[in-house]
Amino acid sequence: MFAARFALRLPALGGGGGRRSIALLSRHRPPIAAGGGCWRTVLQARAATQRRLLETAAAAAAAATGSARRTVDAPIVGHWSLFCASMVFGIVVWGGLTRLTESGLSIVEWKPITGAQLPTSEDEWEEEFAKYKQFPEYQKVHIGIELDDFKRIYFMEWFHRNIGRLFGVVYLVPAAYFVSKGKVTRAGAAKIGGLGLLLLGQGAMGWYMVSSGLDKELAERPDAVPRVSQYRLASHLSLAYLLYAGLSLYGWNVLRANRLAKNKVADADALRALLLKPQTAALRRRITAATLLVGTTCLSGAMVAGLDAGLIYNEFPTMGAGITPPLAELWNPFYARGDPAAMWRNLTENPATVQLVHRTLAMTTFFALSALWWRARRQPLPRASRATLHLMYGLAWLQVALGITTLVDFVPIANASAHQANSVLLLAAALRLYHTLHPLPIPK
Repeated sequence: MFAARFALRLPALGGGGGRRSIALLSRHRPPIAAGGGCWRTVLQARAATQRRLLETAAAAAAAATGSARRTVDAPIVGHWSLFCASMVFGIVVWGGLTRLTESGLSIVEWKPITGAQLPTSEDEWEEEFAKYKQFPEYQKVHIGIELDDFKRIYFMEWFHRNIGRLFGVVYLVPAAYFVSKGKVTRAGAAKIGGLGLLLLGQGAMGWYMVSSGLDKELAERPDAVPRVSQYRLASHLSLAYLLYAGLSLYGWNVLRANRLAKNKVADADALRALLLKPQTAALRRRITAATLLVGTTCLSGAMVAGLDAGLIYNEFPTMGAGITPPLAELWNPFYARGDPAAMWRNLTENPATVQLVHRTLAMTTFFALSALWWRARRQPLPRASRATLHLMYGLAWLQVALGITTLVDFVPIANASAHQANSVLLLAAALRLYHTLHPLPIPK
């Protein structure tokens, strides 16, 4: 027993002496005789001491060099990412209202810093109004509006830009803090950086979109309507959807990884086995395809909005005298601009064709989600996946109802805004369903 007590005291013999002492003990130990319980105790004590020494040395080295590596991002990072996603949702909804109220071209300059302040005096308001009068929208759309009317549309656009500015601060400042304080892994830092670049690109695309509606040539062409380019509008909205999707998936992944690391996932092994089954993998592939279809339909809706294509053929399921307009109207040489090889422009510039494309995509998406729901409801699924599946199907029905009522009522602002907001929720439900069925990572 003296040898056991001596072995336990070896680490106290000086810096680095623990390993040398253990090696010394190892070289001079006698053979273990049968029934030699004393020396078994010595070996067990030595192994435990060695483990503690190695763990202590590794922790001390990491603290000294500042190179401690996380295996999962901190939970607060996941909550922050989901909060940012909710802000993107709000910005998308308000952006739709700004477009529906024809307010998006009321601010004719881009001032990232000084533009954050509203005009505070009548002279400043008159100055802004005078600038607006020089552009095509006032000259063709808002002809003769009074200053009070201008103030209302100006506020809509000003608020849209400022919640965008606020979002930039809410994202970039905590992101810098989390990375500098080691709250994220290297992979997490890369994801945060990528989403930050996407955010900056979204802001730049926003002004690029607005500038397309400020082109003074629109006032000179009798057939031109002062509005933003539908291509840039769709690009602006697609970046918003990508940012929303990226923030949501990142937040969900961080929180799930932390629950796994802390053994807070009930029956984790059984859940992992279920998610690895071939039928679950097949369902996950179908969900991926359905999610891409939902996103594509949303972007076609942006093309409809950019061309005001919802203001024609306001009946459903017909379009005029038939299910579709005449082919000569859908495939009109006017949109080819004299180039027979450019007839494809009807798909993106002809309002009748663009509306038909959106209708077709919308109904295809609805039936695809319905088929997905019908098949998946019979499969063994985690409880969260089953609840999300039913939620997604309900949102699909709501989206169709909102789309039809928006069309037949000639695009009322409330219906159109709800239709756009629900499209984001439908996309979120599809993403969430995919995430709940993604294989569980193995804790490190």
